[in-house]
Amino acid sequence: MTATRVIAIWFGAGLLRPAPGTWGTLAALPFVWAMHMMGGFVLVALATVVIFAVGWWAAIAETRGGSDPDPSEIVVDEVAGMFLALWPVSLGAQMAGADILRLWPGWVLAFIAFRLFDIWKPGPIGWVDRWHTPLGLMLDDILAGLCAVLVVAVAATFAHLVLI
Repeated sequence: MTATRVIAIWFGAGLLRPAPGTWGTLAALPFVWAMHMMGGFVLVALATVVIFAVGWWAAIAETRGGSDPDPSEIVVDEVAGMFLALWPVSLGAQMAGADILRLWPGWVLAFIAFRLFDIWKPGPIGWVDRWHTPLGLMLDDILAGLCAVLVVAVAATFAHLVLI
């Protein structure tokens, strides 16, 4: 198995059925935790950028010459999007000096919001998805991750200002 294949299917998560995108999203979670534990928010943010770039490279290689511009087993895009969706959780944990796992409601909300935006593909997310290119394959999940960031940040603000 080539390096691009391993990256594209995120170490096999993309081969799981049903719903390989959901499995890829779940497979991102321990990696986010590990990056946060090793280097806090800065490492999570840097890893997001690296995964996007390496994922784009892998997507180019894995879709070259194929008839499907976005094969379901390619889930590195979900990994990059989920890393981004968890930015508010990582940053919030670091700023509060809290264990990132204690912010589990943020993890759950980020996961649900990201998957909803990734599946629903409203507005620019769907537009980018329709590019049918490796960049579109990666970028639609980044946009879904950005939408999830907004949901998580608004929910956290509400929870901390209104509920506590």
